Amino acid sequence: MADHIETKIINSTEDVARAAVDEASEKLGSDIVLLDTNGISSFSEFFVIISGETDRHLDSMADDIARRVRKMGVHVTHREGSGKGGWLLIDFTGVVVHLFTKEQREHYGLEDLWSRATEIVRIQ
Repeated sequence: MADHIETKIINSTEDVARAAVDEASEKLGSDIVLLDTNGISSFSEFFVIISGETDRHLDSMADDIARRVRKMGVHVTHREGSGKGGWLLIDFTGVVVHLFTKEQREHYGLEDLWSRATEIVRIQ
């Protein structure tokens, strides 16, 4: 009888970033952008930037993204902000997800700040 060897799936940071993009898209996030920040950022390999309609929408998407990534065996390292403030950040070590209302997204201008990053995905 062969020994049963349990294998653990190792997810790359890009897999985590793409899972966040997919979940946000499924939850009707808008203007979703995946940026490759390798070589530009000292604290993250990927940024995911998402717009939401309301504070509840932002909170709900953040919870759903965290749940989906947790199922991949990756846990939230840090979370800050709130839907009520119009901005949420979820850090998965190597992947930082930013959720904004449209107004706050324009105010912070992350895409301009990180314009040297390579855009991998954009979903309108």
